Amino acid sequence: MARVLLLVATLFLACAASPSTPSTPPPKPELFGAGLFSTGAWDFFLSYSPDEQRALFCRANDSFTVFQIYETRRDPGGSWRAPVLPRFAGSWSNADPHITLDGRTVLFISNRPGPGQTGPQPTHDIWYATLDSTGEWGDAVRVPEPISMAGVDEWSPSVAANGNLYFGTERVGGVGANDLWVARRNGAGYDPPENLGDSINTSRGEVEPWIARDESYLIFSGRGRPDGVGGFDLYVSHRRNGKWTKARPIEAVNTKALEFNPSVSPDGKWLYFSSTRPHTGPVGERLDVPRNDSTVVGIGRGTGDIYRMSLRAYLR
Repeated sequence: MARVLLLVATLFLACAASPSTPSTPPPKPELFGAGLFSTGAWDFFLSYSPDEQRALFCRANDSFTVFQIYETRRDPGGSWRAPVLPRFAGSWSNADPHITLDGRTVLFISNRPGPGQTGPQPTHDIWYATLDSTGEWGDAVRVPEPISMAGVDEWSPSVAANGNLYFGTERVGGVGANDLWVARRNGAGYDPPENLGDSINTSRGEVEPWIARDESYLIFSGRGRPDGVGGFDLYVSHRRNGKWTKARPIEAVNTKALEFNPSVSPDGKWLYFSSTRPHTGPVGERLDVPRNDSTVVGIGRGTGDIYRMSLRAYLR
């Protein structure tokens, strides 16, 4: 595995809009989806379809080195069904799903073999799958060079309304270790990726971007930055006159634990993220139907649980 995977695993095991500060404190993050999205396993990342009738989310093994994507859909009564592996997921390691704004495509990362390869790869590339005429996901297709590169990890692909693709990776031309990059859509393909620069990237490492549909803001996770408080923290940068403002920590979210894998609800109301913070007391609304109390026993034990916070309250 790449160095980043090893470092992430080590940290996990060891730890278990306006750019100005809001005038009033924003609401505190709340545990989300007990029994379904948060279960005491390594639960992370959440991506909704535009109509919020289906959701993709991730779970990892205990060492956070093997990932899998699950899908759940709402039934006619509005309850979430039991999660299943979508067609494009399977025996490989898959993570970081992002459903595009039209709801027809999902981008994600995987270590599956590419064209002409056999067996799992040591790094993760960006792949995508599209819905077929029956509303089911088709087979996965690798996003080619110069976005996916052999021997290099790509992280958390996120797409703006104009098709521009944001992702994290470590490659020549970066500011430090892992940086955030954008590949601009140019009709049928993409221009070569551009580094987002030192307003966002540092020598410490940035890995998981979530871009606003209009590219007005970017939320991401950063590792061990001087203004951080944990191993990984969440940051936000705003686009002003074509340039990114200096990224600032989202103080209402960050703790001494790990905060990572941010995403935003289709209506822009909620910021979702994963955290290893401890949790005691009520777990909030249960989303497991039928209810199974064994699925909430491990919440707050130091693995990743999914939280949400009002994004509008923070960015107003």
